[in-house]
Amino acid sequence: MDLVRETKINNLKALEQKAKACTNCGLRAGCRGVVFGEGNLNSPVMFVGEGPGQTEDELGRPFVGKAGQLLDKILLAAELPRETVYITNIVKCRPPGNRTPNMQEMQTCLPWLRQQFTVMRPRFMVLLGLAASHGIIDPNLKMGPNHGQWFERGNTLIMPTYHPAAILRNPSLRKPAWEDFQKISRAVKEWAH
Repeated sequence: MDLVRETKINNLKALEQKAKACTNCGLRAGCRGVVFGEGNLNSPVMFVGEGPGQTEDELGRPFVGKAGQLLDKILLAAELPRETVYITNIVKCRPPGNRTPNMQEMQTCLPWLRQQFTVMRPRFMVLLGLAASHGIIDPNLKMGPNHGQWFERGNTLIMPTYHPAAILRNPSLRKPAWEDFQKISRAVKEWAH
């Protein structure tokens, strides 16, 4: 294992241990545990959802319920298999009843995501759904006209796209979401060469 990767692993493990002790908002009291994130720490791509659902809270892993299973299929079809990317959420604890986290909860939890980002330094960040997009790009962002668009912040390209749960609820979003994932795949391939 190279030193850079080993350092990233050690830094993220230490960060995760700190996050597991966090009680900065009320979400921690109502969930089983902190769902920090997982995946390839050297990936140029970080996927960010809104927060853990019931299955994620039970298993301690992001995107493993029905929406996560759909995400896995999309990633595989886009030639970005799950094991090649990093997946996390803007809030690390499950909101009660799987509700969308509010802006205060997202802002309270955002330092954890920023620190994950600082350790990993991904070239691309993909925001899955409105909550992540509101918390990271703009609280007034509308998904329809903005999905699939790259927003540049420093050396990182950030793209909002539809959350897999939204696609499950509204199958008409499959086509635009797939087009977004094809853009992501192309961008990653171009960056790698």
